[in-house]
This record gives sequence, structure tokens and C-alpha cells, in this order.
Amino acid sequence: MHLTCRTGLKLAAALMGTAVLPALVLPRAARAQDGGFRHAVEGGEVVIHAVDHASMVLETPAGVIYVDPVGGAEAYADLPAPDLILITHEHGDHYDQPTLDALPEVPMIANPAVAGMLPAAMAERTTTMANGDSGEALGLPIEAIPAYNITEDRLQNHPQGRDNGYILTIGGQRFLIAGDTEDTPELRALTDIHVAFLPMNLPYTMSVDQAAAAVTAFAPDVVYPYHHRGSDLDAFTALVAEGGSGTQVVVAPWYAEADA
Repeated sequence: MHLTCRTGLKLAAALMGTAVLPALVLPRAARAQDGGFRHAVEGGEVVIHAVDHASMVLETPAGVIYVDPVGGAEAYADLPAPDLILITHEHGDHYDQPTLDALPEVPMIANPAVAGMLPAAMAERTTTMANGDSGEALGLPIEAIPAYNITEDRLQNHPQGRDNGYILTIGGQRFLIAGDTEDTPELRALTDIHVAFLPMNLPYTMSVDQAAAAVTAFAPDVVYPYHHRGSDLDAFTALVAEGGSGTQVVVAPWYAEADA
């Protein structure tokens, strides 16, 4: 297992211990019978479960990954238990200590700010990854990428250098969890992304126009809007189509109908 100096040996040690129809689904993203969304990869498939807002569960051939789990353990009662937990940043819709306390004691990866907030026992099984770090988790290559605001009146929400997005390479395919970000130069410069999860709600992340422009720039095969409460996803889908990237938009049930 190769890790950068910042991810270190802690992750290696920790890992040793360890129903709403979408608005648009095309052949590259098949909806599973259990409500998830399937993507074929080498060695099997990735099944994506939208939990709420920015929380998701990824079933992969290497193990089950929880991303920014919030909402209490009951939100995950009908889903497989995690083998790894990823935290992008400290805001309460991404980092919820009571939810983490109620989940199984598995390895975690977090940005430095969250890592510094964790209880001592949880911190012992957490590897800190800062922007630009890379390593492996569950045998999967993982990169921590910058997630931040670039618009003047939003800079205080997600300052540059603090928060993470993550890229996981699963069965030869790159999956981007963008975190809370705008259409930064680093986001636009990404290549070879198979599946991207992009946020788009103001004033915290980016507008529908910004998100569509980012998709046009880095052209993932598939994009899932998430963290999108109140956003016009029909407009986003139309703008992506107009951009000519060929990206498939999949609208997953991140919110109950009453919350949309």
C-alpha cells in the first residue's frame, strides 16, 4: 500500500482491522431494484445509494463506503454496513458526530479540520488527507482535491485549502465526490472522470449555470446533482445538453418530495 507522507501508516494499520424513480436514467447508469444506481466496473459494479442532501453510500467490489453520513444511524438501517467512511468538511450537513458515534468502528478519512475535532478514539482510526494528498483505502486509489468557494460574497463558506473533495478509482473508473465547491480551476481541469457528484445550491456552493459550465469543461461520463436543494435541475440538464459534453445527467432521490 502506497501512501503519501501525510496519509502515513495510520490508514494501513486501520484497514487491517477492518424509492423514488430518477428523473432521467440512461443505459450507462442502471437503477438497481433496491433503489440504488448501478455502474459496471472491472471486477463487478458500484451501486450508489442517495441517502440525504450530501450523504451517500457506495457499494463497491472492495467494500462499502459511506460519504458524509448524517441523519442518525436509522438513516442507514436498510443499507449495508460501512467498511470505510469519508468526510469532506466540518459543516453539520456533512460532519455529524452523533451519527458517526452510532456507526460501526471502521477506518475513516477526513480533512484536517474535521480530524482535529474527532474524539480521541475515533481520531486513532482516522487518516487525515489534505488537498493534494493521495493514497489507498480498501485497496482503492484515493485523491483529496480542493473544494472551495471562488465568488467574493461566498468565500467565507468554504475557504480555499480547508475542505476536500475525493476521487476514488474503482475497477478502473474514476468517481468524483466534489464536496462543497464552486467551479474552481482544479475542478475544470479534471480528466477521465466516469461519475461525478456535483453540488449546486446558493449561496453555499455554485449556481446551476456554474455547475453546467464545469460539466462542459471536464466532461464526466455521468453527473449526479447532489446538495441541490431548491435548484432547477431541469435547467441544469438542459444546459449540460447544450454544452455538448455528452455527459449523462442522472437525478437521484436525495430529497423526499416534501423537501425538494
